[in-house]
Amino acid sequence: MSSKPKKQTYSVCFCCRRRFKLGVSEAPPEIKELYHRYSDEGGIMTASHLRSFLIEVQKEEKITEEETQAIIDGHKHLSIFHRKGLNLESFFKFLFGDTNPPLLPSTGVHQDMSLPLSHYYIFTGHNSYLTGNQLSSDCSDAPIIKALQRGVRVIELDIWPNDSKDDVDVLHGMTLTTPVALIKCLMSIKEYAFVASEYPVVITLEDHLTPDLQAKVAQMVTQTFGDILFCPTSETLKEFPSPDSLKKRIIISTKPPKEYLEAKEEKEKEESQKGKPLGDEEAWGKEVPSLRGGTIADYKQNSGIDEDDLKEEEDSDEASRQNTSDDYRRLIAIHAGKPKGGIVECLKVEPDKVRRLSLSESQLEKAAETYGKEIVRFTQQNILRVYPKGTRITSSNYNPLIGWMHGAQMVAFNMQGYGRSLWLMQGMFKANGGCGFVKKPDFLLKTGPNNEIFDPKANLPSKTTLKVTVYMGEGWYYDFKHTHFDQFSPPDFYARVC
Repeated sequence: MSSKPKKQTYSVCFCCRRRFKLGVSEAPPEIKELYHRYSDEGGIMTASHLRSFLIEVQKEEKITEEETQAIIDGHKHLSIFHRKGLNLESFFKFLFGDTNPPLLPSTGVHQDMSLPLSHYYIFTGHNSYLTGNQLSSDCSDAPIIKALQRGVRVIELDIWPNDSKDDVDVLHGMTLTTPVALIKCLMSIKEYAFVASEYPVVITLEDHLTPDLQAKVAQMVTQTFGDILFCPTSETLKEFPSPDSLKKRIIISTKPPKEYLEAKEEKEKEESQKGKPLGDEEAWGKEVPSLRGGTIADYKQNSGIDEDDLKEEEDSDEASRQNTSDDYRRLIAIHAGKPKGGIVECLKVEPDKVRRLSLSESQLEKAAETYGKEIVRFTQQNILRVYPKGTRITSSNYNPLIGWMHGAQMVAFNMQGYGRSLWLMQGMFKANGGCGFVKKPDFLLKTGPNNEIFDPKANLPSKTTLKVTVYMGEGWYYDFKHTHFDQFSPPDFYARVC
């Protein structure tokens, strides 16, 4: 078939006809050069030539001549006069067609999955129950289901007392978001947890409950998940289990009740002393200073009770805290929390205990300026979760690379959003069979001969320089020359995203 532009006739003013050429995209010079290199003297690419091209250029070593002949047979309609092979036009169409996808079919899980959880990047969601923005969208189990179907392995639920204070809802606290029942979210997680991956699902709970409701949550969780719920034999773990050992298991991560309440009280005390407004976490329901979702002053103002009534209630709360449900505490496999004393204390590594630390993207950026190596050291044994700053009310996301380059395992994203950052995240977790776990590079996991830790700020030479040409459909392309991918790039990441 000729590759000359086709023509189309149009009527003009009902009395004459004009013929217009339809533009047909032409193969770029690089494609023409490849075609001529792998075709015979007559300008035809036979099954043998096509096989050589696929093996040598596209690295499809296992392709057979029978398979390449099938490709040619599928493009005969473009090569009417060349039934035995591909002409330039049909070769060009094949390269950009559905039968030649940019990514080869998944090779499945191929990384070592027997290492502790802290050795992997984990596909993590933020406020997983929100259908849209962070202020007024509906809460639902639908985005949770969608995330699990995509392979997300960490689901976040903010749990609050319902209006009648006798049950538990999931919602974004102190906003206009409409609630969804916790039990509905748990049932959906159970049903869809392992449709995309058999590796464990972690549920991170932002707990704003009273002790009696914590006991109710413990009952819900144990009855819903049964034997697939992972409950460690000891209260604290010295090392995290491996993804392999946790296949098809559900893991709960939150602050133990005592640490949760102490952190709230300490935070409220600090804010009242400094006279500063609430920060990112408090403003958006991540870290509220009391169980009721506001400051004590807010509670007094809104409730209309006097000081004596409030003091009586505080005494009652203190008594109930002492009887916090042991069942709830035993559910927590990955302990979370921020120790007192600032970032230095937060990043301390304890030899006989592992835990999870959460930082906002702003907190991580600030800490990384001074404590980059300490963050890397912390993430070699412990888990660091990074979440979007509170001003991202449209459910936008941030650059995940700063978290990954410091070893952060849980870089939490708004999965209901869109944009380049989210595409980057989705591209990252196409790796390793799309199982939701990607092993961190060795230099983030090991120390040097003198107990040296990788320094993310060090000016190190690039290991590899790639020149990438990205073709956008037929004929349009962008040339990225001298693009550097240095050693903190996660495995397979750039190749899959580009």
